[in-house]
Amino acid sequence: MNRFGIFVAAVAGCLAMTISVSAANNVSTHGTKMKTKKFSIAFVNDIHAQLEPHPELFWQGDESERVHNAGGLSRIATAFKQLEAQRPHGMLKIDGGDTFQGSGPGAWTQGEVMVRPLNALGFDLAIPGNWSVAYGAKQLQTLSEKVNYPMIAANIFDAKTGERSFRPYLVKEVNGVKIGVLGFTDPDVPSRQPPHMSEGLNFQAAKVLQPLIDELRNEEKVDVVVLVTHIGLHKAVPLTRQLRGVDISLSADTHERTYEPIEVGDVWVVEAGAFGSLVGVMDITMSEGKIVDRQWELIELREDKFAEDEQVKKIVDEVLAPHRERMNREIGHTDIWLERYNVMSTSMDRLIADAVKESAGTDIALSNGFRFSPPTAPGPITEADLWNWLPLNLEIKVGKAYGQQLIDYWESEFENVFSKDPLRMYGGWLARPSTNMNVQFDSTAKANERLRSLEIDGEPVDPEKSYSLAAGARKGQPEDQIHRVKRCHVTKQIEQTTHDAVRDYLANQGDVKDTGKPPVRCVVRPEVLRSQYLDFIKRRQQEHEADPHEAELLDENAQHDDPQTTVNSSSDSSKKETKDE
Repeated sequence: MNRFGIFVAAVAGCLAMTISVSAANNVSTHGTKMKTKKFSIAFVNDIHAQLEPHPELFWQGDESERVHNAGGLSRIATAFKQLEAQRPHGMLKIDGGDTFQGSGPGAWTQGEVMVRPLNALGFDLAIPGNWSVAYGAKQLQTLSEKVNYPMIAANIFDAKTGERSFRPYLVKEVNGVKIGVLGFTDPDVPSRQPPHMSEGLNFQAAKVLQPLIDELRNEEKVDVVVLVTHIGLHKAVPLTRQLRGVDISLSADTHERTYEPIEVGDVWVVEAGAFGSLVGVMDITMSEGKIVDRQWELIELREDKFAEDEQVKKIVDEVLAPHRERMNREIGHTDIWLERYNVMSTSMDRLIADAVKESAGTDIALSNGFRFSPPTAPGPITEADLWNWLPLNLEIKVGKAYGQQLIDYWESEFENVFSKDPLRMYGGWLARPSTNMNVQFDSTAKANERLRSLEIDGEPVDPEKSYSLAAGARKGQPEDQIHRVKRCHVTKQIEQTTHDAVRDYLANQGDVKDTGKPPVRCVVRPEVLRSQYLDFIKRRQQEHEADPHEAELLDENAQHDDPQTTVNSSSDSSKKETKDE
């Protein structure tokens, strides 16, 4: 895959931005009116088994707002109905994956709890996400057969037969426009997720896509090719640029909120947040087989804008009824918002890492930089909250590592998250250490030179000293690995799980009033960083404005500046206010 540099316009705009032009029935070119056809796409991704409305944090730039009731499948249903009523020309409804995993009821039923509500939403198609294998390959196949819409993926194959597990694409005609939708799931699933989850499946790389795009164009004779990927925005952008014949690129996995589309040549790349808190809608106008007009709106599903659909709400209540007692069981109380919307450190994860450290009795503890889980608002903390935070209940592994191993570990984590080459960004956000560890780094430095200081209990880490550490044990990981710290010694698993640790910690600590200072700090960035990739785009723009030649030198992987990749904050279009009725 070709590496690339990025030249972009700064991200700007208000909370619910519409990039649009007039929705005329005819387009005038050199005084000649051409007949047009319109179709629309509604897109959600990374619902993570969040069936009900939940607390949410919305933000734009430095402004943020916490709300107590947003999202939920019933609110998605209302949004879909309103959008369809406003678009009589026809609308595809697409789910970008990671739908069945991410909550207690999802885990307790192996995703089955999602089937009835999803079938009431009227999806046209979906693709598997990286967490779609959470319950194993057989259960993924079972779930795909129980939903009333097709699941597509061009690159997932049966390891024994070599046959595709899902059809690679779907062709649909909407308002006389023939649309080919092609699905692609992260080929790194066997390494990103515990390997046993995807056993029996073979994930192939992006080389499978171009022949299928050509097939859609030349054999299926489609007018439009829509690429739906679950690889993250940071990989969807360069993949879109590499492929020929894609018109629209819908991204999932990284939970990015693209209020403004990213332009890659003539293609718009978008992602629609997570947890069913947002719905994206794209309106496309065609004339003589070409796209002549497009609009994109990312809609926040707020309580005051969208009522819950009563039919879907009833279904959700029915499927959750057997789990209510367990979901509502109180395990603690918080006086503060517990959130997970920061690349570097979050209140939710500080609590979890400190709980694991206390349970294990080690010098430090580490927790994953998960993206899933909506916020927990002040009030009771329940089992449902715990399973949102940690949908996998892992046994705790303890062991020892030398200071140099911890130094190497952090340098590797920085590269995964802040690589100057977006294609090298991997997995979730930065790892979350217990609050007695202090990590300071410079994200703009070269790989393996980012760490500025590393302390434990206020003392600099000694490269030759041995430190005890703990983390959840991922099934199938090397015996001598704790989290992603390699070659640990004296490792063992203890009887406590990560859930046990959190429950005990909350019982012992009482009401959560503070989760401590962020243990990880970037010396050149603000404390709160909502997105690593959209920030990457803005940083490249700033570097070009300061000194285009220096900016190219700063990006070791940029062979040339790419003016074809931008964030579309103005486009060639006028803007209109969002109309929610």
